[in-house]
Amino acid sequence: MKIGIFDSGIGGVTVLHEAMKRLPNEEYIFYADLDHVPYGVKTPEEVTHFVDNIVDDLIGRGVDAIVIACNTATSVAAEYVRIKYDIPIIGMEPAVKPAVEAAEAVETKEDGSNREPKRVLVMATPITIRENKLQKLLKKVDKNHIVDLLPMPGLVRFAESGVFDGPEVDEYLTEQLAVFDKSKYAEVVLGCTHFNYFMSAIRKAFADSNNGAAVRDIDLVDGNEGTVKHLAEVLGLEESKGVSTETTKKISDNDEAGEMIYNVSYVESGRDVTDEETLAKYARLHARLDSE
Repeated sequence: MKIGIFDSGIGGVTVLHEAMKRLPNEEYIFYADLDHVPYGVKTPEEVTHFVDNIVDDLIGRGVDAIVIACNTATSVAAEYVRIKYDIPIIGMEPAVKPAVEAAEAVETKEDGSNREPKRVLVMATPITIRENKLQKLLKKVDKNHIVDLLPMPGLVRFAESGVFDGPEVDEYLTEQLAVFDKSKYAEVVLGCTHFNYFMSAIRKAFADSNNGAAVRDIDLVDGNEGTVKHLAEVLGLEESKGVSTETTKKISDNDEAGEMIYNVSYVESGRDVTDEETLAKYARLHARLDSE
């Protein structure tokens, strides 16, 4: 089957990467709307317009199903395009429920005298945090009010600039997390597909600033696996039993820049990607995800 996966930018590659591992025999079109990235600071009306155009474009390219690999676009426009178009459209949802369940199972004290649950921090874009979809989800699953929300638009900007670690990223994370007692958190929900590129940096940010020892083994949770599983269920596809990491092949024997996904075509705001430099860029993103 031909599956379209799209995002405002490169964040959706994290979902594509998961799909390639679990459903390696399918054909993929990845659409990055780089002309309009980031969605997280746009109005709902703007995002809906962008999503409508992308879905129409992907249908014109013959896809059998579409994955909205963007929490922001899902929260704002998924319902609209599902009504308008007769094609399976799979959206993203921050993995708040499993994070809350895991956090509530953690006791604050080793002797069990205090059973107050550890907290959950949801990192997302500003618009995802504002939209009713997330608020309804929290009302449903966060009965003990242990979830805190943190808008992190800066991580999207870093990702789109190709900056995934280093002093700038570390400083940004430190500043954003300064108001939180990090020792109280068991789970961090990555509520934007761009954030998966920063898993190592986020873990580092949850370290003791005095001696570098981790405050605790923080769990990072995202919705990518669940989204791909849902896609497989909807299309009646069988997941690979041994989830493969062999999702790439060399562009050429002499190319040291990276690799190219063998059954994926890339589109950037309606323009087909064919040049080796851009294809190598996407290959490096997959390589980074393998290292995370």
